[in-house]
Amino acid sequence: MAQPFKDATAICKTIMRNGYDAYVINAVLQEKALDPAAPELDLATDAPLLELQKLFPESEVSAADGAFARLRHGDTLLNFYPADTADASHPEESVARLTTRLIRCLDRKGLLPAHQASPYLPHQADDHDGFADLSSGEVRLIGIPDEAIRQNYLRAVRALRFSANYNIPVEANTLMAILRASRRILDYVSVKDVMDEWRKVEAENMADFVERLYDTMILHWFLPEVATLARIKIKTDDGVEYTLFEQTLAVMRHYPEELPYDWYGTLACLFHDVGKLHTAQYAAGELHFFQHHQVGSKVTRKILARLGFPPDEVDLMCNLVRGHMRFHFMLTDRGIRRFKALDQYPRLIEMARADIKSVNGTYKEFNHNMKMLERTDTPEEMLEPLLNGAQIMQLLVLKPGPAVGLIRDALLKAQIAGDVTNRTDAEHFVRQYWAKQGLH
Repeated sequence: MAQPFKDATAICKTIMRNGYDAYVINAVLQEKALDPAAPELDLATDAPLLELQKLFPESEVSAADGAFARLRHGDTLLNFYPADTADASHPEESVARLTTRLIRCLDRKGLLPAHQASPYLPHQADDHDGFADLSSGEVRLIGIPDEAIRQNYLRAVRALRFSANYNIPVEANTLMAILRASRRILDYVSVKDVMDEWRKVEAENMADFVERLYDTMILHWFLPEVATLARIKIKTDDGVEYTLFEQTLAVMRHYPEELPYDWYGTLACLFHDVGKLHTAQYAAGELHFFQHHQVGSKVTRKILARLGFPPDEVDLMCNLVRGHMRFHFMLTDRGIRRFKALDQYPRLIEMARADIKSVNGTYKEFNHNMKMLERTDTPEEMLEPLLNGAQIMQLLVLKPGPAVGLIRDALLKAQIAGDVTNRTDAEHFVRQYWAKQGLH
């Protein structure tokens, strides 16, 4: 082994002993391209610049040909390039085989035709790495889209995120590459990385993002419980047919209209009908989903655990799924008070409103409950008079008639005003009211 390679290997071992990776990039080709008079070698490492400078104080910052640092060790100049640390890259793309400097040296010596150059060159990565400027009005991968995705399969999900958040289409060839790679994405991309991308999607754009995941078949592998809803069809009373998946997307679009930026509430809308897959039953020619909210909560807990959500977020989402049907039924005074006692009742109201909008449903029950909700500001003991009709008739020796109702309403108003607070006061008020009104 030539001395420059011995020096480079020693440097790599020092870096690795300190907890980082490092290797000589394509030693075979570098040996052919090496200039004995001025030896220069390229290394790849995941050690950041600051750590590299701690280990080798004489190292310098570099911005040439994609390198981020360089170090003179004896007669050899060592160039440091960022190693691929993306979990989502294809195995064959995770090792840098060429650098711009090495390609130039090999071309100069006539040892490497340009068409044989590796598509992957080490470089600093960011969210927009591999993508053309979005100002073009479309999401497009640079170079050959299939190769760009092989370098990092997470780019497929990121492309859909860009498309949804910026409301621009995915370029045709890029879309075809995503479709071809859809089955491999979960082979190479961790669930955590997918969810990190998902969390960057705005609530208002989440329905579009989920729709794009479905159209590219990624949702089928990632959330089959949701994708399957596209196979369950329902007809409205007007004969309009729609799928549960289409309705789910519509609910997700309507929900942020009243509660913008509510990412968790919008995500709960994605799962609100997931229990219908497990409860669907035909009876008398009609499709029913009895208790789908209860079953859906259990299914949602299983899904979110698989996606790595923390326990508090899992509980929040499951409670929303379980409670999303409460506001769809006419609630009594006691029922509305129990509903308002729930921590997430504003979200449940908006889930119900969005659900109604999604199918152009009736607001009869919804409007009733909204009016009942106003009554919860009045103490429960003030909703009924301290003396009922029978007690008023007994006290005043009256027969049933309109006068009893008038006295009862007057007594309730006096209670709400604070003029009557107990049974004795109520009896005194009734006698006085009876005498003043001259109803006898």
